[in-house]
Amino acid sequence: MAHAGDAPQLTLSDFKPETLRGTAGFVRVGQTRAGQWWFVDARDRPFFSCGVAAVNRAGRGGGRSPQPGPYTAAVDQLHGTDDPQKFAATVLRRLRAWHVNTLGAWTTAEFFDRGMLYAETLEFRKIAPETTIKLGGAGVPDVFDPKWAEACDQWAAAICLPRRESRELIGYYTDHELGWAQLGAAPSRAGRPAPRLVRPSLLQICLSLEPSFPAYHAAWEFALAAHGGVLEGLARDWEIALPNKEALRQLTREDTPLQGEGYRRDHERFTREFARRYFAVCAAAIRKYDAQHLILGCRFAGSPGAAVLAECAYPQVDVLSVNEVREPPAGRMDEYGRGRTMPVILSEFSWTGDSFTRRTAAGDQRGLTSVERMLRRGRAALERIVAHPAVVGYAWPAWADAPEDQPPFGRGLVHIDDREAREHTELLSDLNARAGRIRLAAALPPHP
Repeated sequence: MAHAGDAPQLTLSDFKPETLRGTAGFVRVGQTRAGQWWFVDARDRPFFSCGVAAVNRAGRGGGRSPQPGPYTAAVDQLHGTDDPQKFAATVLRRLRAWHVNTLGAWTTAEFFDRGMLYAETLEFRKIAPETTIKLGGAGVPDVFDPKWAEACDQWAAAICLPRRESRELIGYYTDHELGWAQLGAAPSRAGRPAPRLVRPSLLQICLSLEPSFPAYHAAWEFALAAHGGVLEGLARDWEIALPNKEALRQLTREDTPLQGEGYRRDHERFTREFARRYFAVCAAAIRKYDAQHLILGCRFAGSPGAAVLAECAYPQVDVLSVNEVREPPAGRMDEYGRGRTMPVILSEFSWTGDSFTRRTAAGDQRGLTSVERMLRRGRAALERIVAHPAVVGYAWPAWADAPEDQPPFGRGLVHIDDREAREHTELLSDLNARAGRIRLAAALPPHP
C-alpha cells in the first residue's frame, strides 16, 4: 500500500548502486541515475520523508524527557492517563490523515514501531557535561577528551542496541544545534557583508579554556606546531600582541575576536580536525551497536561553515541534517548537498517565521493578509524544497503549539487544547500527499 511521499514509478533499478547507503532490509538512502537522492524503505520502496518533530504528550521538543506543560493537561483530560497507548494511537491516526510518514526528533518511545517511520536523537554532547566546551559562542563536546568518547560508547549501547532490529527506524541524529563558533561576517554600515568577526571562534576559544580540558592542550600544540613551536612566531603570524597565553584568554573574556588572515587559515584547519573527530567518534559509537541504520548528522542550526561541512560527510554521516527557520535559498541547499554528493534532510522547517509573514517592498501582492502571505510563501517554499535533488525530507518542527504561541502563527499542528491547527494542516496535508509527484516531476535528466 502506497503512503505519503512514495514514488511508485521508481524502483531500485533506477538507483546508482554505488550510492546506496545503509543495509538492505532496513531504511536506506541512495541517488537515482537522474541525480535525485531518495530514502528507500525496508521493502525497497523509494520515498520522500514528510515528518513532524516533537510528537509527545508534553507537546515540547528539546530533550529526551520533556516536562509536562499546558498541552499535557489538555491531553490528560481528553484521553485519560491510564492508557498512554490510547493517546499515541489517536495522534498517529491524525498524522496519517495529514499524509505524514515520519516521526522526527524529540518523539517519545510510545510512538515507535507502530507502523510509522521514525528518527531517534542521541544528544551525545549532553551525556558527559563536564566535557562540554561552553565559552563564547561554542557549545560542543571536547572531542579530544577520552571520557567523552567512552560516554558516547556507553550511551550508544543503551539507546542504539535495543533499536538495531527496527525496520521502521530511519536512523539517528547525533546532536541538536551544536555551537561550532565559526568565523562569521557582520553587516557593514552600507548594508553589505563585511569580513569582520563578531565573536571569538573555535580555535581561540579552545586556546582560552582551563588546562583541565584536553582541547586546551590540543589547541596549543596545534597552534604552536604551525609557527616554529614558539609563542613569538604565533603572535607574529597572527598579527597580535601576545606576550603570554593569559593575554589570549583575556581577549576571549572580553569577547575580542582574532581576525588576521594567518589566524583564519589556522582556524579552518583546526576546525576540520575538531569536526573530523566529532563525526568519527559518533559514528564509531553508533555502528558498534547498530550497523543497520543511517546516521543523520547533528541537526545544524543553519550553515555551520565550510570547514565543518567538509567533515560532515560519508561514511561517517549518511545524511546531512539542518534546521532552517527561514526559507533556505537554493544556493544554501546546493552548499549542503555539495554537488549532489550528500543527501540533506531539513530536520526542522515551517512557514510560521517572520520571513513568511511580513510584507516586503518588492514583489508583494497587495491586499493579502499576514496569514495569506504566510501560506502562499509557505507553499512555494516547500514545493521548492521537495523538488531540490539533494533533499530527502523535511520535518515540521512541532506537533503542538508552545504556550507563548499565538494562533494562527503557532508552530504546532495542534493547539494547546489539542484542536487541529487547520491553518497549517490543510496546506501541509496537500503538499505531503503530492510530495512524491512533485519530486519526480522535477527530476533532472539522467547523467551520461
